[in-house]
Amino acid sequence: MSLLSPTKTESNPEPNPASDPASGTAPTGGTATPGAPAATPASPTPRLLSALREDLHVVVARDPSVRGAKEAVLHPALTALWAHRVAHRMHGRGLRIPARLLARWARRVTAVEIHPGAVLGRRVFIDHGAGVVIGETAVVGDDVTMYHQVTLGAVGWWSDNKRPEGDRRHPVVGSGVILGANSTVLGPVTVGDRAVIGAQALVNKDVPRGARVLAPTAVIKEPGRRPELMEDVFTVIASAGSW
Repeated sequence: MSLLSPTKTESNPEPNPASDPASGTAPTGGTATPGAPAATPASPTPRLLSALREDLHVVVARDPSVRGAKEAVLHPALTALWAHRVAHRMHGRGLRIPARLLARWARRVTAVEIHPGAVLGRRVFIDHGAGVVIGETAVVGDDVTMYHQVTLGAVGWWSDNKRPEGDRRHPVVGSGVILGANSTVLGPVTVGDRAVIGAQALVNKDVPRGARVLAPTAVIKEPGRRPELMEDVFTVIASAGSW
């Protein structure tokens, strides 16, 4: 089957609750927080061509500016995702230097930095693809959507250097999560399935399944009047990210 065969994927399907955590490729290091929200792990790594094909079709499904698969090939974030799919497999086979070189090339070309050790699930969509950073021990579930300038990072070397070898330093993001523009998730926290992290939000604690994390919205100051908060409807809109 051609990689460019026309097809449409469901743009926001429900995560598969039957996924088997034991069969995934997620790192097992790190300490679990008592009462942490459930997050469906990323699916077992599919065949490379199958994963690339799904990445292509999810761009068509979720980006209204893309008219078809041939146009989707030019999407900047798709290059970053495809490069990561290859680099991650190289990294897993012990080819760390070639994997890092490929990731470095992808960063230079796309402005998206994904460490080869990070685990990305199926049908992950990065819109715009500028300034996204995903750390080494991060795990991203299936059907996740993230916008520009999203960071899935660690809290800093002064803390991480004290962690036992193999401990997780980066977030686990559940299936169906939306990460709005310039949202930042730091440390070995868990974001539950189908949560929404709003634009500009900073997260350093676990987020329950289906929750909405909202950053403060702007204050309007008209000449000669006291500052007023924006209407609640804008807060609700901002909670879904900035696109």
